[in-house]
Amino acid sequence: MTGSNSTATLSQLGAAGPLAVQPLVYPLDSFYARAGRSLPVIEAIAGDAMPEPYRNLLVHDVDMTSTLERFYNGRVRIEIIQSERRDDFYFRALVLTIEGSLKRIEFGAIRINLSLFKPAARQLILEGSQPLGRILQVCDVPYTSRPKAFLRMQTDAYINQALGLEGALTLYGRRNTLFDPKQRAYAEIVEILPP
Repeated sequence: MTGSNSTATLSQLGAAGPLAVQPLVYPLDSFYARAGRSLPVIEAIAGDAMPEPYRNLLVHDVDMTSTLERFYNGRVRIEIIQSERRDDFYFRALVLTIEGSLKRIEFGAIRINLSLFKPAARQLILEGSQPLGRILQVCDVPYTSRPKAFLRMQTDAYINQALGLEGALTLYGRRNTLFDPKQRAYAEIVEILPP
């Protein structure tokens, strides 16, 4: 979407209820559909319409692990909320925190194509103790990051619980894809930041 006034809600993009597939927020929609939940209100917005510090944290073509580590000046930890393997694809909903802190700095939903990774990286991914961005660095995996959409959304009970929030809040995020050198998708990710 281009232009600072470009927005589209999921209802404008054809949402058909709680089990509808929404490529704009895939794979987050997959977790909602499998639980029989309706997605919260989510809008696609232009990157330049995003307020700071969210614009600085989300509107770029770098992985979120290194971006958040620079911003918070600390090492990111991962807490997996839910995970599932479907053939060569590994899905997980997760929260990122900073080591030594209980502050939750990101909620994410990710689908990883395990078949595109060498065994050492695949094993680290499945262990679930490190964020994907760090595994890409440690295993020297070449990748490119290309955000598909920037998001503004209202929280719901699921996201509030994951991020330790209360009440109806507006959050910002992005839908990103990490590609290998042959332009195959290593991972499709929805990344949502707390206030």
